[in-house]
Amino acid sequence: MALENVCNWQAPEALSPHLPGAGDWTVPRGYDRLGFLQTQGPELAHGTTTLAFRFRHGVIAAADTRSSCGSYVECPASQKVIPVHQHLLGTTSGTSADCATWYRILQRELRLRALREGQLPTVAGAAKLLSTMLYRYRGLGLCVATALCGWDQAGPALFYVYSDGTLLAGDVFSVGSGSPYAYGVLDRGYRYDMSIEEAYTLARQAVAHATRRDAYSGGSVDLYHVKESGWERVSREDACMLYIRLQETGEQEEETTPTSP
Repeated sequence: MALENVCNWQAPEALSPHLPGAGDWTVPRGYDRLGFLQTQGPELAHGTTTLAFRFRHGVIAAADTRSSCGSYVECPASQKVIPVHQHLLGTTSGTSADCATWYRILQRELRLRALREGQLPTVAGAAKLLSTMLYRYRGLGLCVATALCGWDQAGPALFYVYSDGTLLAGDVFSVGSGSPYAYGVLDRGYRYDMSIEEAYTLARQAVAHATRRDAYSGGSVDLYHVKESGWERVSREDACMLYIRLQETGEQEEETTPTSP
C-alpha cells in the first residue's frame, strides 16, 4: 500500500476547489495574468544608461551606476555590466532583480552546456538561449533589456535581447532612459575602424552626456572592453568629473585647432 494511502494524504487540488491548478500559481484562478500583474502596486519608473558597440578591436560596453526606484536613488554605485564568462559579458537595463536573476540562470546554463559539449556556446548561441528562456515568461511582468558583448571564433559579436524574446544583432546598441542622449553622441562619432583610445573616449562621452541630461542616470561611468583574450574592466570614473574633464579637453582641442583664413 502506498505511503500516501497509509497517511490518508490528499493532493491540494482535492482539498479545496479554490486552489489553482498546476502551472497556475502565478496569479489567482480566473484572472488574466498580464492584466492582474499590471494592476498590482504603483508603477515605478526605471532609469539607466547602458551602451555597447562593436569595432575592429573588440566590443566596448559602458554604463552608469545609478539604480533608482522611481524618484529615489536606491544605489549610486551599482554594477550594470555583468560578466558571464571570460569572453562574454552583458549590460543590464530594466528591473535590477530580474536582470541579476536571469544572468545567473544564463551563467549556469552555459556552464552546463560547456560540460556536456566540451566547449562554450558562441555569442550568438548564448543570446539565442537567453532569448528563448525569456520568451517562455513573456507577459509575466519581467523587465530585462540587455546587450550581450562577446568574442568567439567568428570575432567580436554584439546582440540585443529583450524580455519578450526579442533578439537583434547589430554594431551599436544603447538601452535605458538615457539612450536617446547616448545615441546622439554615438551616431556622430562611431566608426568601425576606430582606434582603442577613440573607442574609449566615445563610450565615456556618450554615457557622461546622458547622465548630464537624464535625471535617472548618474553616479559613475563603468567602461569594459571585450578582446580576443577576454574581457577587461578599463575604468570607473565619477560621471560629473568625467563630464567636466571631457568638456575641458574639447575646449582645449578647439583652441589648438588652426582656423582657416
